[in-house]
Amino acid sequence: MFKQSKLVSALAIAGVALFGAQAAQAQVIKIDGSSTVYPITEAVAEEFQKAKKNAIKVTVGISGTGGGFKKFCRDETDISNASRPIAAKEMEACRAAGVEYFEVPVAFDALTVVINPKNAWLKQATVAELKKLWEPEAQGKVTHWNQVNPAWPNQPIKLFGAGADSGTFDYFTEAIVGKSKSSRGDFTASEDDNVLVQGVAGDVNAIGYFGYAYYAENTAKLKALPIVEKEGKPAVAPSEKTVLDGSYQPLSRPIFIYVNAKSLSKPEVKKFVDFFMTEGGKMASEVKYVPLPAEAYKMAQDHINKGKKGTVFGGKNEVGITIKELLAREAKM
Repeated sequence: MFKQSKLVSALAIAGVALFGAQAAQAQVIKIDGSSTVYPITEAVAEEFQKAKKNAIKVTVGISGTGGGFKKFCRDETDISNASRPIAAKEMEACRAAGVEYFEVPVAFDALTVVINPKNAWLKQATVAELKKLWEPEAQGKVTHWNQVNPAWPNQPIKLFGAGADSGTFDYFTEAIVGKSKSSRGDFTASEDDNVLVQGVAGDVNAIGYFGYAYYAENTAKLKALPIVEKEGKPAVAPSEKTVLDGSYQPLSRPIFIYVNAKSLSKPEVKKFVDFFMTEGGKMASEVKYVPLPAEAYKMAQDHINKGKKGTVFGGKNEVGITIKELLAREAKM
């Protein structure tokens, strides 16, 4: 009898331990999506986990904005990082799966065109020149720099850019070529921006593009190319100042997290989002993105608290929106 009661007690203790382990295991917040937004979210996640003494685990993946939304709209993740607004087909996928969401702008990015620092002749590029370089018609034809601009040397071009699942790819093609996803295909593509960094850093004739944070981390290996938006306008280099004053066009853009509304019923997710809204601006600045004004984070928190779900972009990716315009639109939600 004694042995039996000991066995029952041991099983009970094991059951409690197992339940406790499962409960502890359940404290996981799943995030995926944009490689551009990754540095901010990862920085916030690290600080949050420290603050919670690692009682809550936050996983942050990099599938690209499009890849992240695929998982998000299948209800597989709690939060999706996005370097562009949610697209109409993604809105429909979420609707079909019963996934409701909050759209939260977290910073502004200066999408940066980079070249090798040993390139001494390329001082700036116009949007028209970049279009000539990246449009679908250039594939297999525009292979040397002097084909873009006769003043440039007869040297082979090595292209590096975002992969097709990337929001950066969507934004860049719309801003430069005039249509989202409209691009030549004969370039080295990756959702991992570090691959692109290494590619451009390793070839004097290379050119590529990605989020500003990856350039800022690698200024010894890369050179940012000033952009001329239209003929007669000055060349403007990417920086916090040129994003804030609206002069870095058309490659200045808001970046987002999307929060699954159902996931917010989990205390750990609510705590993380609250933490993001209080610390995200500081973290954005630390990883070299442009933080939004404090009122933007407060507004986002108010939208969540009041249950204002959905997007203010209507499924479209808009080029050239400024911080002021974004805030005005969010205020009307």
